[in-house]
Amino acid sequence: MPARTKRDPEVDAYVAEAPDFARPILKRLRKIFHRGCPKVVETIKWGAPFFEHEGVLGSMAAFKRHVAFGFWRGADLADPAGLLAGVGNTQMCMVKVRSLDELPAEDVLVPYVAEAAALNEARARQPRATRARTVAPKPPVVVPDDLAAALREDRKAAATFRAFSPSCQREYVEWLAEAKRPETRRRRLAQAVEWMAEGKTRSWKYRAERR
Repeated sequence: MPARTKRDPEVDAYVAEAPDFARPILKRLRKIFHRGCPKVVETIKWGAPFFEHEGVLGSMAAFKRHVAFGFWRGADLADPAGLLAGVGNTQMCMVKVRSLDELPAEDVLVPYVAEAAALNEARARQPRATRARTVAPKPPVVVPDDLAAALREDRKAAATFRAFSPSCQREYVEWLAEAKRPETRRRRLAQAVEWMAEGKTRSWKYRAERR
């Protein structure tokens, strides 16, 4: 297999085809990843640009009204600027911006990239057996009472939920748990049951928006 170049023509094409508002944001983020890790290599995964060095560092993606970017092991980063938001029950953390003005300064973000690269390098130096031991098993999914009651009232949604993998079940449970107010939780519960009755995972809308 030929070696990948540091700058991928497919990423050039992705940026060129992005919405007008997103292109300058993507160009700036691309520069930041290369500045923070000069050895970074670009690739396209799941239809979006990813940046790799001794494993995945991070990614960026353009949507209709915002650009999302983040770090594969964001939960392990120091995050001195308080920028990162977790993504489900994973180590990945993301940031959403709607304009170039909302994007943190290069001097703020470059250290995040450098730290992510250092974490990957340190992990790559660990013996494989040691790396395997550092991955904690995920706890079993605990279905909250309100979701369990709602599923009892909708057979289609309940069948879908039972057929889901634990990770898909966990996405819905965590989405409910993240609601700050009771009315938000009730609204999310109703939406979750509706989507599951249609056979949809929690992330179906995210995937559709990317297309």
